[in-house]
Amino acid sequence: MVLRQARVELEQAPAAPAGADAEAYLNALIHEPAYRIDARNAPMIRALALHDAAQGRWLLQLPCHHLIMDHTTLELISAEIALISQGARASLAAPVPFRDFVAQARLGLSADEHRRFFSGMLADVDAPTAPFGRLDVQGDGSRADECVQRVDPGVSLALRSLARRHGVSPAAVFHLAWAQVLALTTGRDDVVFGTLLFGRMRGGAEVDRAVGMFINTLPIRVRLRRKGLAVALKQTQSALMDLLAHEHAPLQLALRCSGVPAGTPLFSTLLNYRYSAGADGGTALWEGVRTIGGRERTNYPLTLSIDDLGEGFRIVVLAEAGIDPHRIAAYVQSTLAQLIDTSNDQPASPAAMGLEESRTLEQWSRGVPGLPQAFTHHLIESQAARRGDAVALVYEGQQVGYADLNARAGPDVTVGVALPRSVELVVSLLAVMKAGGAYVPIDAELPAERVAYMLRDSGVTRVVSDGATLAGLALPAGVQALDLDTLVLADEPDHNPDVVLHPEHLAYVIYTSGSTGKPKGAANRHGSLHNRLAWMQAEYGLTPDDVVLQKTPFSFDVSVWEFFWPLMGRTMWCCRRRRSALTYRCGSSSGR
Repeated sequence: MVLRQARVELEQAPAAPAGADAEAYLNALIHEPAYRIDARNAPMIRALALHDAAQGRWLLQLPCHHLIMDHTTLELISAEIALISQGARASLAAPVPFRDFVAQARLGLSADEHRRFFSGMLADVDAPTAPFGRLDVQGDGSRADECVQRVDPGVSLALRSLARRHGVSPAAVFHLAWAQVLALTTGRDDVVFGTLLFGRMRGGAEVDRAVGMFINTLPIRVRLRRKGLAVALKQTQSALMDLLAHEHAPLQLALRCSGVPAGTPLFSTLLNYRYSAGADGGTALWEGVRTIGGRERTNYPLTLSIDDLGEGFRIVVLAEAGIDPHRIAAYVQSTLAQLIDTSNDQPASPAAMGLEESRTLEQWSRGVPGLPQAFTHHLIESQAARRGDAVALVYEGQQVGYADLNARAGPDVTVGVALPRSVELVVSLLAVMKAGGAYVPIDAELPAERVAYMLRDSGVTRVVSDGATLAGLALPAGVQALDLDTLVLADEPDHNPDVVLHPEHLAYVIYTSGSTGKPKGAANRHGSLHNRLAWMQAEYGLTPDDVVLQKTPFSFDVSVWEFFWPLMGRTMWCCRRRRSALTYRCGSSSGR
């Protein structure tokens, strides 16, 4: 049902408490999480006034629901309020019927045409673009933090010059920059995010005066993949232009065209590029009346709005709790500066960190002061040389000394490890590292399809396992199985292999759970592993008398320090296989 008339009533807010800041008080009334606009009752806009006696002024808030209003509509309504306040009601233009544009949108491209377009764009996208792993797109934005920054005037001029030089719009430059920020915060070089379309580009005559909700959110895909700047800008501009023909397509139709599993969002960020020439904080609407601020809410955990002010630009970041909007704004600013300095053929690389963050990361990467850089397996070898008879590992009553553990971890280079928790598992992990390889944990109890994907994706050529596990493991063609039940190593040398390694060489690759799509291999390097273990020892200080319980499945990253920290001079006590993740039955032989 469409009402022919819906009256906006002017409400007066309760007086602010004595001594309270009236502006902050009125903002708090509107932005309280409990404040709601009832979508069942028209109009979905309110006018709330408050007298600010201390400042000798009246304040007016116009809270509204996005179902009926976009940025342009708010500017049109503000201009009409100005005419009425100045006694120029007769100058108001005749209303433009919104139904005309509804009809025009319905007469546009068919659903099948929209479906073909978005399927071509998104059918092979099987994982969401979710910075910092944030996937909840059902929030109300009540706890979001905001950061508003101006782009330096010199940078703004350089960005416009960059756009002209490449024959693209400034909007394309900012879309490419946002794609680079998402690449940095997701670890992906093929990203999808929502972009807000103006919705009035094909509206015909008088569409610029129409009041209503015209904007529409649609997905845009940007494939970075080390493309040169000129190519990346052209392709981003082309993607934006292609979207215009589908600016009225339903978002849900577009989302269903991707390969992302049902129930998982395709993207969790938005970019809103809007033209706001002359619209700046504190600008005068008419004599005696000024805009003193505004705030938006969104259900997405992270949004970037770019205000094109005609010459300069303003950045507005909205981020849910736990994401620092100032940090995101710094990423955007540094990426824009980087784009300006990038030559045409250079890849449009991910955003550079801010100076302060770069210094912090560099400081953390230096390791623990006073401790030499080393390899974890070399530290275990040194323990074998100095304390060969000391107990290194205990499993179900079986004790293994450091000398025996080191000798059994011979130089058999391999990658995949598919074993239950056992002495053989620990020996195999250490053997891979000593041989200069990176071990890839393969949990044979996972679904066969997922195991097969990890084996293919990791590129392993050998898998260490046992007969029972191999019986249920389908190895891809070309992958050699090393069955410990039949492998004869009696005649193999037991000295430490002379393998030349660098701290940047891989130590292990562990796959994620795949909750946001396909599992992803997280590659970890020797230098990082040593820094972590050295820090733990410096912070918590295990002694040779301490025992560490190894309980975490080796396909989870926490297991790494449980395996290797105690083996650097302490004792590891392995929990029996198939124990609950919450309770462990530790025998009296542990002494702990």
